[in-house]
Amino acid sequence: MTIKEIAQQAGVSSAAVSRYLNGGSLSQAKREAIRAVIEETGYRPDMAAQMLRGKAADHIGVIVPKINSDAVGRVTAGLAQVLEERGYLCLLANTDNDPDKELAYLKLFQSRPVAGVILMATILTPQHEEMLRTCPVPVVVAGQQFRGIPCVYHDDRSAAHEITSLLLRRGRRKLAYIGVSERDVAVGLRRRQGALAAVEEAGLDPSAVPCALSPFTVEGGQRAMEELLAAHPDLDGVMCATDQIALGAMEALRAAGRRLPEDVSVAGIDDSWAGVYVTPRLTTAHFYYEQCGAEAAEMLLSMIDRRQEAAPVRQTMLGYTVVERDSV
Repeated sequence: MTIKEIAQQAGVSSAAVSRYLNGGSLSQAKREAIRAVIEETGYRPDMAAQMLRGKAADHIGVIVPKINSDAVGRVTAGLAQVLEERGYLCLLANTDNDPDKELAYLKLFQSRPVAGVILMATILTPQHEEMLRTCPVPVVVAGQQFRGIPCVYHDDRSAAHEITSLLLRRGRRKLAYIGVSERDVAVGLRRRQGALAAVEEAGLDPSAVPCALSPFTVEGGQRAMEELLAAHPDLDGVMCATDQIALGAMEALRAAGRRLPEDVSVAGIDDSWAGVYVTPRLTTAHFYYEQCGAEAAEMLLSMIDRRQEAAPVRQTMLGYTVVERDSV
């Protein structure tokens, strides 16, 4: 059934049916006629079509870098629960870690009727800055700190520092580091800075620590570890920017005949579920991703509720917990 068919059977205009479905003003006679046809036919509105036509107050745009990421899934779960409790629906956009896609979706959500946007950013460019500052609807960034923009982020530097310090306390002195692109400030830059700061504080030369880059995958971590082993066969500890990278590094070390953790210790960050089920179990830093999503959603809803009021920009940094397991 379409609105036009409902209107024909009720003997009213299509506009009258539209007003009825959207709670608009209508005479009692027309309201009763439309209601009778809807009940008789079992008609249900097309929610997707209604959304595209403009129910701005009911929808939040959520832009994520990778839908199959454990961390992204946990953030999304946290924000979705808060938004659902407040009667909002999420419009989820996946960018595959492509900053140009992030910009495209930001532009799309600015032209579509959404009440606000949550961006799980990876790389923040000057184009991001301009678009975020001029966005006509409230926007919150999750996972990155960005000046002048409301955000919820993690203490990436301190987490990497503490995990690396743990490796050093366990007697590891020939460390290597596997990170990601430093265009990703949180995971790429801050975590590397924290790891190398711990090395320097232990009286070692941070410039002597061999570093390799990897994508956010197990396969990438495995390839990076193979390259590091070929150049530095005597390394005895590996700090990885993420758990997925650490799992790949562990596989490469096992394939090379290295015992874990007797010969080489490995640690990561994120506390992915997979780290519990590998052998040895992975030492890591637990980040509160569900809370990050919930905090971002609460921050955005507060901005929506206070849309007409001038308010200071809020930025919230969340803590972490070191989880010591068997790989160190």
